[in-house]
Formats: sequence, C-alpha cells, structure tokens
Amino acid sequence: MVDKITSWKFVEEFIEEPVSTLKARARADEFGIECVTPATGAQLAFIASSLGAKSIVEAGTGAGVSGLWLLSASTNSILATIDDEPDYQAAAKLAFQDANIANNRTRVISGKVTEVMSNMADAAYDLVFLDADKETLEEQLHESVRLLRPGGAVVIAHALWRDRVPDPAMRDEATVAYRDAMNFLAQNGNFVTAVSTVGDGLVMASKRK
Repeated sequence: MVDKITSWKFVEEFIEEPVSTLKARARADEFGIECVTPATGAQLAFIASSLGAKSIVEAGTGAGVSGLWLLSASTNSILATIDDEPDYQAAAKLAFQDANIANNRTRVISGKVTEVMSNMADAAYDLVFLDADKETLEEQLHESVRLLRPGGAVVIAHALWRDRVPDPAMRDEATVAYRDAMNFLAQNGNFVTAVSTVGDGLVMASKRK
C-alpha cells in the first residue's frame, strides 16, 4: 500500500499556481499568514465551478490567496471577502490587481466577520468559505446557513486542525471548535456533508434544495 504521506505530498505538489497567486502567497508569508495550500485552493476553485457560484462570501481575507482561487473558477463571480486587518486587505487588493481581476468583482469589507455576516441578506449566496478566527466559528457557521441559497455550499478550512480533530483525546479549544462544526453539519439533515484531507482538512456541506 502506498504511503499516505507520499500520496498527500503528491496531491499538494500536483497543482501549479499562477504567478499572481505565488506573489500573494509570498506576501502572506511576510505577514505570517497561513494560507490555504495549492491543493486546497484548487479544490475551492473546483467547488465554485461545480456550483456555478456567482455570489461568494469569504470569511478571512488574508493576503488574497484563497480569494484568487475562488475567483479563478469563473469570469463573472463576485467575491465579498471580510477581514479586520487593514494591512491584509491592502495585500489582497494588490493580489486581485496583479491577477487582472476587475474591481467590480470584489468587495473587500473591513470589520469583524460575524458582525458583517449578520448584516448580509438571507439565501443570497452560492458559496461561503470560512477561514477566519476560530473563536467565532460556531457563529460564522450559523450565519453561513442563513446566507446560503438552497443548493449552495459552506466550506471550512483547517477542518482537521493539525490532524488533532480525529483524536477524541484532543480537547483544546480550536480542535473542539472544528470538531463541533463538522458534527453540526454532518448531523444536519438540511446538508450533504463530506470531508477532504487536502491541506489541513476541508469540510464541505451543500444545502439541500
């Protein structure tokens, strides 16, 4: 049987990122931001493409790496991305500019994620990607359920959290937050849920029509 670590490494190295994304990743490294991996980014693009997502919400802008992947799936999707760090937002805007993404395709919103999400319209979005602070993950998830149209999807990054989530003995705050989020979606009859091991783990849940 092939070594699982070898397989994971192969998947992570299979995707080649565009120059604009590599530049955004380099800026993220300077800030100490942990971005989605290339394989995770490609999976985000695949999800957005499969959904035909036109309206996307991203909680946690970072330096724009995941936003670039989300926007890469279509030429007419619009991304509303939320962060409370002005320097990160400036870096993300530069990333979008480097990738020649039209200004009207991005809304870079400054503020606390849960506060901004609470003011967004019900059932108005095709895809919600959560990669913001872990402390409010439960609130973010409940807002996401409200924001999604039927057939839309919520995706959560770092779902396996350093490979700690599968171990029930691990009870630190972050691990419990991700584990609870996964269980909430898996046990919610209104969603079809799956988990991917790419990157640091990705949980994906589609809202039933």
